[in-house]
Amino acid sequence: SAKAWVNFNGLGTLAIRESFNVNSITDNGTGDYTINFTNAMSDENFSMVGSGNYGNEVNWRVPVPRVYTTSSIRINTLYADASTHPTPYDGVLINIVVFR
Repeated sequence: SAKAWVNFNGLGTLAIRESFNVNSITDNGTGDYTINFTNAMSDENFSMVGSGNYGNEVNWRVPVPRVYTTSSIRINTLYADASTHPTPYDGVLINIVVFR
């Protein structure tokens, strides 16, 4: 079962819509977030899945894990389409689930 999950708006003022075992999110810059757990994981060997977008656009904002710790996970959301390389971008709807 999921050990933590969060649904949040990462554009402008960061806002958690709903969550489980997530007490806050730190905005480290464009498309760069640290998700802080309420209860720490037993170790750093957990998995993360996620999705993200920017409203009704067809181009994806892909959450990519960067740093795992027992108390948090740092992710980047990247804008990707056929004409550009992935670049950091804030998402309107970001969903992260952590399994252990």
